[in-house]
Amino acid sequence: MTREEVIQEVYARWLDVSTRVAFAASLLAFFVYASGLLPAFVPLQTLPALWGLPVDRYLEKTGAPSGWGWLHLLGFADYLSLACMALVGQVTLLCCLGILPLLLRLGERLQAALIAAQALVLFIAASGFLAGGR
Repeated sequence: MTREEVIQEVYARWLDVSTRVAFAASLLAFFVYASGLLPAFVPLQTLPALWGLPVDRYLEKTGAPSGWGWLHLLGFADYLSLACMALVGQVTLLCCLGILPLLLRLGERLQAALIAAQALVLFIAASGFLAGGR
């Protein structure tokens, strides 16, 4: 197997595992939400009246936080589902971080630097740091 094939194989394994974990977590969170095992922060029956609102009005009417404020609401089923969607969005970052040690071990410094830069960009984008703290 060539170096490239080894790197691709490791990336594919990380992609497979992280995608399966994110999907399973999302499925479980949906079950928790749909079954009512945990209460929802925004009751399901009120959602149709809120869907068409601009985000500022939605936040005002529901008392929902903006930015990273949702993290303290993980005890609510709707925010648990949101966390799982955030996990799905981090699959690429996890895959990049998964192959970084391999690239360094193989002496692929340029590729490792590019992957590290990509991971940094993905992390900064996910953090919301450049969004002005919203």
